[in-house]
Amino acid sequence: MIDINARERMNIVIVGHVDHGKSTVIGRLLADTGSLPDGKLEQVKEMCRRSSKPFEYAFLLDALKDERSQGITIDTARSFFKTKKRDYIIIDAPGHIEFLKNMITGAARAEAALLVIDAHEGIQENSKRHGHMVSMLGVKQVSVLVNKMDMMGYDENVFDEIKKTYTGFLKQIGVEPVSFIPISAREGENIVGISTRMPWHCGPTVLAQLDLFECPKDITRKPFRFPVQEIYKFTRNNDDRRIVAGTVDSGSAKVGDEVIFLPSQKKSFIKSIEAFNSPPKTAARAGDATGFTFMTQIYIRPGDIMAKTSEPLPHVGGRFKANIFWVGRAPMIKGKTYKLKLAAARANARLVEIKQAIDASDLSTIAGKQQLDRHDVAECVFETSKPLAFDIAADNEGTGRFVIVDNYEIAGGGVILENYSSEDSILKQHVRARESIWEKGLIAPERRAQRQKHKSKFIAFTGPGGVGKRDIAKALEKELFVREYNTYYLGMTNIEHGLDADISGDSDERIRRLGELARIMTDAGMIFITTIDDADDYDIETLKFLNEPNEILVVTVGENNFSRYSADLEIPTRKNPEAAVAGVLKLLKAKDVILEYYL
Repeated sequence: MIDINARERMNIVIVGHVDHGKSTVIGRLLADTGSLPDGKLEQVKEMCRRSSKPFEYAFLLDALKDERSQGITIDTARSFFKTKKRDYIIIDAPGHIEFLKNMITGAARAEAALLVIDAHEGIQENSKRHGHMVSMLGVKQVSVLVNKMDMMGYDENVFDEIKKTYTGFLKQIGVEPVSFIPISAREGENIVGISTRMPWHCGPTVLAQLDLFECPKDITRKPFRFPVQEIYKFTRNNDDRRIVAGTVDSGSAKVGDEVIFLPSQKKSFIKSIEAFNSPPKTAARAGDATGFTFMTQIYIRPGDIMAKTSEPLPHVGGRFKANIFWVGRAPMIKGKTYKLKLAAARANARLVEIKQAIDASDLSTIAGKQQLDRHDVAECVFETSKPLAFDIAADNEGTGRFVIVDNYEIAGGGVILENYSSEDSILKQHVRARESIWEKGLIAPERRAQRQKHKSKFIAFTGPGGVGKRDIAKALEKELFVREYNTYYLGMTNIEHGLDADISGDSDERIRRLGELARIMTDAGMIFITTIDDADDYDIETLKFLNEPNEILVVTVGENNFSRYSADLEIPTRKNPEAAVAGVLKLLKAKDVILEYYL
């Protein structure tokens, strides 16, 4: 006896040019697998007899649509049937815009596709458009049904020619069909049973091919993914727990598992699994809203993805190829900064390149597009302001899908296809272009340093809020000034509310502007000082890169958020400012920033 609760379910999308027989294929599958309500087939045949119309299996869909209110599980987009192996949902795609939007944003998905071509009419322009659609949605399992073979006398040569031509086209767009099946949906040839009229076909029937498609893994059997939504610190009644909270997106984890947080690269072991109003748990699985504590205190941020070190890890990068469906009122343009949301992470993002685009209203391919207009579906390259952790959508949907926000509205949804992070970045291109046209004065840095008795340096103090780093930074500025050195302290609030616009809350833009300003201040020969709350590796790397060719010196106060970067100086929390300043001055002398002359 089949365990219904354990049965697989698969979504199949069926596409094809108008009148090529999609509805007939679906109707025949429903009829020949016994998925119709009792008496429905006979009822439709009787209706056709009374109206003197020839019976068509496609009429079954219309008849079932009319009975939706009576509990029949079919609507204008989906048909349900089952085999001994699994349950199927056949998704028809007559409304390209809504279907593509649902596919891209995750409201619906298809694990495989049936692409119908009329053997009599041959390959039409829409046949190619549907091939593009399947390709851009990332559907890897595609079977091509060459229909109406009865009209061509079941001629093998006709089938072979269509197969050869369409295979060549699909290869150009990166689609490799798993099978070509010659069928006659009207006559039921090769739909459920093997056709005796086409003995030359040695492949599967349509029904057999459906069962041959590979079903995606159950989400609990996929690698563990836990997007971090918030970190809670408890202090009452000597409770020193730091609970990392969120919802398990896929897989499972248990107490004692070694985990890693990406992109921060922090590692630890799970100490406990926490839940409100719940007995103690030793494991968490996909769908659980829960919290974790760890054997060691680690400092992480919301937006990180926790994974198990024993399993395949997410990608980490700041540039990726994706398919996106754009629904924004204004077009998406290159160079503009948008907000990208992926799992619990938020980042600024830019459109780098449009590789190919189709108009979802008619599936026409649009070449050479420089912007995405409303209802465009496109394969693009995006770049984020800092690296994110993500999966390829085909491997893990929850951490492979994202939305784009423009002017506080969701304007697009996408799926990640490939990690492009090894390629060049917008930041690197910008710095190269900036340095190639940097106009220098007549004073060499060496002469400036000789006169000022110090070299230029960008000093960034970082650490959590409330640890005293601002007091130390300002005390350092004062001491350097008293010693007649050329120095300046800049608070980050000055960055937020100056330099053209209010950017309060946009940490990525603050870092970018600070780096550009540091390049100017250090080029002027100054010891430029600032403080940054909770800077991470990527913040420091961005500042280092933007400040080139001048150098940055990093001082951490209290706990830091680095995993790969080593600070130049570490100062304990709330250390006496005078003692801390003395330590920084000693470091500046050791690094030959402050020059000492001897007779």
